[in-house]
Amino acid sequence: MSEGTGRPLTAAHDPDLGTAVERARGGDEAAFAEAYRIVHPGLLGYLRGIVGEDAEDVASEAWLEIARDLGRFRGDGAGFRGWTVTIARHRALDHLRRARSRPRPTGLEQDVLDLPAAGDAAGEALDALSTERALALIASLPRDQAEAVLLRVVVGLDGPTAARVLGKRPGAVRSAAHRGLKRLARQLKGKGR
Repeated sequence: MSEGTGRPLTAAHDPDLGTAVERARGGDEAAFAEAYRIVHPGLLGYLRGIVGEDAEDVASEAWLEIARDLGRFRGDGAGFRGWTVTIARHRALDHLRRARSRPRPTGLEQDVLDLPAAGDAAGEALDALSTERALALIASLPRDQAEAVLLRVVVGLDGPTAARVLGKRPGAVRSAAHRGLKRLARQLKGKGR
């Protein structure tokens, strides 16, 4: 949250985002890249909280759908941010449903799946530690609180937009986010001793 305004830091990018989206709707690829650059980090953080290490795959699916349907979008930067999260959430829920119905890999298959990628580097691991720790703490919350915190803090959605994404009332989302943040603060205090 930005100091004094009570608005998420990402909201400061929404006028730029709105301009980029409008140009992207007209076919400007550089403008679409700018919209992606503004929205993707928060969207990916949200998806990591929902689907874990499959977040990149789910985000890719979501961005394909976003690019395909961009011509139908109407709204400003904040509206675009909410629209993209709604699409990503649907892809994440589809992914979780598919994962539940998929057979488990054998031991050998799992060993192959667990091999490190060629581009793995120690620096990437160090960069990801604080994000992973934060997402692990958020994942320890009850689901409604975790999603509310992810949408409000990580993605930067306002209360009404987060409520539309979740299909809940704004007051319920604000309350869940507040309870989740208080619980996180208690957890961090307990670990700091």
